[in-house]
Amino acid sequence: MVVLSLQVAQFRPPLHFTLPRRPSSGNVIRCGIAEPSGEPAPLGQKTLYNDGFFEKVFMTLFARKMEKFAAPARDVTETKKKGWLEYDYESFVDVSKRVMQGRSRIQQQQVVREVLLSMLPPGAPAQFRKLFPPTKWAEEFNAALTVPFFHWLVGPSEVVEVEVNGEKQRSGVHIKKCRYLENSGCVGMCVNMCKIPTQDFFTNEFGLPLTMIPNFEDMSCEMVYGQVPPPLKEDPVSKQPCFADICSMANPSSSVCPKLQA
Repeated sequence: MVVLSLQVAQFRPPLHFTLPRRPSSGNVIRCGIAEPSGEPAPLGQKTLYNDGFFEKVFMTLFARKMEKFAAPARDVTETKKKGWLEYDYESFVDVSKRVMQGRSRIQQQQVVREVLLSMLPPGAPAQFRKLFPPTKWAEEFNAALTVPFFHWLVGPSEVVEVEVNGEKQRSGVHIKKCRYLENSGCVGMCVNMCKIPTQDFFTNEFGLPLTMIPNFEDMSCEMVYGQVPPPLKEDPVSKQPCFADICSMANPSSSVCPKLQA
């Protein structure tokens, strides 16, 4: 999920940059949504997307990197190596599921970290720390960049006002209905393959605190730049049960998703 860092780590921002204020209609990126309403589908229905060239490029880049750590595909049609732009979102999610197989939650998170580091040029984390020390400006700037650069992965989002250390600032990102969670239907994938490694990467590698707060009731998510994430055992997600009706790996008899315990 570090498409954002690929863009910002190599360029020095202008000294007098001012974040644009959201117009009254909202600066929501539509992300190629094919729904007639232009909005994510209601809970229980899968949102239709019309992915373009750049979305396919990002899906391919990440899927190919993750494929190196994934268990073999069971479907014969998936065993043949895909060419450029042959990956769609479902095959990207399938690779993510196969990365989870046979790995503990810590190992899953370590794989994501390795994939993210492999996407960056040498010295990028150190350069990011120099360009973006943990200031209000840096937090708001990264929130603004998240909206366009993460849209292929999570769907439509918008910058929102949040409170960080008692101060209100526009360093929050509201994801209306996370595409990754919607397509995987897996609490463990959300937490182990997205939330925790992304938080850790920004907080520890980039030195810019980030907390992600998924809402498993409506599949939305809040990203708060500048807020230090809590340890997993203190995070409410650690007690989240499976989506028993939609997750192919669910254990309905368990009160907590098994992927959060292993």
